[in-house]
Amino acid sequence: MPEIMANTNHGKYPILIRTGALAQLGEVAAKTVRSRKAFIVTDETVKGLYYDASEKSLKASGFEVASFTVPAGESSKCEKNLFAIYDAMHEFGMSRSDLVIALGGGVVGDLTGFAAATYMRGCHLIQVPTTLLAQVDSSIGGKTGIDMPYGKNLVGAFYQPNAVVIDPGLLKSLSRTRMAEGMAEVIKYGCIRDAMLFEAIEKGQADMEWMLARCVKIKTTVVQNDEYDTGERMLLNFGHTWGHAIEKVSGYTRYTHGEAVAIGMVKAVELGEKLGETPKGIKERLLNVLEKWHLPTSTDLPVEDLYQTMLSDKKKLNGKVYYVVIKEIGDAKTWPLSEQELHDLL
Repeated sequence: MPEIMANTNHGKYPILIRTGALAQLGEVAAKTVRSRKAFIVTDETVKGLYYDASEKSLKASGFEVASFTVPAGESSKCEKNLFAIYDAMHEFGMSRSDLVIALGGGVVGDLTGFAAATYMRGCHLIQVPTTLLAQVDSSIGGKTGIDMPYGKNLVGAFYQPNAVVIDPGLLKSLSRTRMAEGMAEVIKYGCIRDAMLFEAIEKGQADMEWMLARCVKIKTTVVQNDEYDTGERMLLNFGHTWGHAIEKVSGYTRYTHGEAVAIGMVKAVELGEKLGETPKGIKERLLNVLEKWHLPTSTDLPVEDLYQTMLSDKKKLNGKVYYVVIKEIGDAKTWPLSEQELHDLL
């Protein structure tokens, strides 16, 4: 089974990438923890697709299994569901030595990860991402959290999993829209760190497992260098300053996360051009790739509303918003902007 080791301040953990890996979840879990009690959190969509296989694999390795299911969608990443998970974990008799498994996309991964990070001050955790977006991005790196009425992911914790199990075969159940959502993040990686990956996407020649491995290696390397998101890891925010603002202003219903990030990447390139950092021609290449995946490239949401939302961005430090701009495809940098400079540029 192909394995990439993620190195963090809290030790190493394996990221397994292989078609059919879900069937070996129990084997991975048994190697990860001594306890034989596992609590799975999933959503209503994923439960009907992959819960039975997950439970079967865990029970075959001697685990007692319980679960909790949330509605599918961003709105589930909330305080109400977080505390309902705590209650269910308590009823199951969970201890700090037991295992929590996040089986789902980014919403389930973030919510479950935060529950694992905070219940009894930390339980063991395995991420089993079931969407492309989660497989290449949100399941790796230890960011967990819930949304608040005034912003996305504003309450959370850095909490590394004990393992990540990535099965590309699970992507077959995704609609083209959900695949496109994940491809926005893949395109992001190409823009900031991997010109070869970007060119392969341009030419339509990217093999899925090859693409997943390249994205995972970029993410793990960046996280290893900056686990707590105060420097290099900010590069992963390319397109997200606009993207998170778009999601918030539109009420998390009009655009998927990937669609919002796609628009955000275009806006970031435009801003980079205004700053004299992004050469002409990059925007056209980005637009062509995004349009191949039928991702949106603009929005009619009020700029002033978006700006006000950006001011609460988590990347804001010392009164400045750290915007990510592209120097060349595969090479990016952060650019600190005061609130007034950002307002003028927008």
